[in-house]
Amino acid sequence: MKNIEVATLAGGCFWCLEAVFDDLKGVEDVVSGYMGGPGANPSYEAVCSGTTGHAEVVQVAFDPAIISYKQILMVFFAIHDPTTLNRQGNDAGTQYRSAIFTHSSEQVATANESITYLVSEEIWDAPIVTQVVAAETFYPAEEYHQEFFKRNPHQGYCMAVVSPKVSKFRKNFTALLKS
Repeated sequence: MKNIEVATLAGGCFWCLEAVFDDLKGVEDVVSGYMGGPGANPSYEAVCSGTTGHAEVVQVAFDPAIISYKQILMVFFAIHDPTTLNRQGNDAGTQYRSAIFTHSSEQVATANESITYLVSEEIWDAPIVTQVVAAETFYPAEEYHQEFFKRNPHQGYCMAVVSPKVSKFRKNFTALLKS
């Protein structure tokens, strides 16, 4: 019997995050969705308006015997800019914030330790603004958002933004890729 854990991460557009985490060894499932706002069952259009308080997130189900939560976080920090407040590239608004939604006290500790380590390494010229907050209700995104990059690799945003991010990830994390 597998022991599956969940990581919920916000780092800009969920299409980018989902495409990367789908490729990791030990990841069982990735679901794009919304978290962090007060209203129930937000729609993509409402979240994109920036008025709901929700962030675009991915919920990553993973086997910690194959990949650790810390490794998940190291990939997360490598694939987005954790120093830009409410923005990733041209995507701006609180829905694109950098956040780690934690599901346990162990995840809180690991997230904070990871941020402390990255700050000490001085990788970025600006401070890390990633929020570490308790997970709230997760709302799966509409079906057409699930596996978006796999189903739409030639869509404009996918070609311009998602594909280069996935390529960079695959180059830098070869040992963690599914075969």
